[in-house]
Amino acid sequence: MHEGKFIQQELGGMPRRLFRASPSKLLAWVDCPRRYRMQYLDRPAPAARVQRAHTSVGVAVHNALRDWWDLPAGRRTAAAGAELVRRSWIDVGFRDPEQSAWWLALAQAQVAAYLSGVDPVRQPLGVERTVSLKTEALALHGRVDRLDDRGDHLAVVDYKTSRQPPTADDARTSLPLALYAAAAWKMFRRRCVRVELHHLPTGTVAAHDHTGDSLRRKIAEAESIAKEARAAEADYAELGVDAPSFPARVGPLCQWCDFRTHCPAGQAYGEEKSGWAALEGPAALGVTRPS
Repeated sequence: MHEGKFIQQELGGMPRRLFRASPSKLLAWVDCPRRYRMQYLDRPAPAARVQRAHTSVGVAVHNALRDWWDLPAGRRTAAAGAELVRRSWIDVGFRDPEQSAWWLALAQAQVAAYLSGVDPVRQPLGVERTVSLKTEALALHGRVDRLDDRGDHLAVVDYKTSRQPPTADDARTSLPLALYAAAAWKMFRRRCVRVELHHLPTGTVAAHDHTGDSLRRKIAEAESIAKEARAAEADYAELGVDAPSFPARVGPLCQWCDFRTHCPAGQAYGEEKSGWAALEGPAALGVTRPS
């Protein structure tokens, strides 16, 4: 038998390659196929807008909470956490230096208040830990802010710096948290159904306890999203940017989109939000924010 024909026959019987994705990639598809194409498929990728101020705040806070666990246990104090925020601060997206300085002080206070209630000796099982999970259709990977060992079970902890505190329903419906829990359960062979959203501005915790069945439903949801995205990517491989599978999903998110300068449909929805727009409005901690 001709070697090339033999190889083709062998390849024809091989299992289909798994679709590789993170929870953020899956949710990008749900939010807007057009943005998904520009972010994950177009090469060279269209230039994204400059990082917004609320992202700068979130990144600095997350980095500080990550680095805090790298300190010797005796140095894990609230004050040390505040100093780590200062070292991690990203002065990008703010209206002016005064606004940046104000938010730096607020972020430091929030992190210090949060860490005052954290046991510095109880080392998490993982900090910024990458977890992965394979199904028959999907190869999932993602990074957990914190993975706690709670004795008889594991718990997924996600830090939030948003203006509004999350609710228990937010924790219950979160696709990323459920996928992280399922991945941790499989990787460590220990039960992991507890997911928590820790809101730094208020110090509150929104939590949910999944079941094996509810985690399986979330995995099925992820597989369904991946199936749609995979079919669209096949169209893109054949037709490129002319593929019809990437319509703009026009709505309020268009005013925040990092790629709106490349999307006439998104621009037509409304004016772009300023880089610091997410920081304006009533403060969660009851303090007056600079206007």
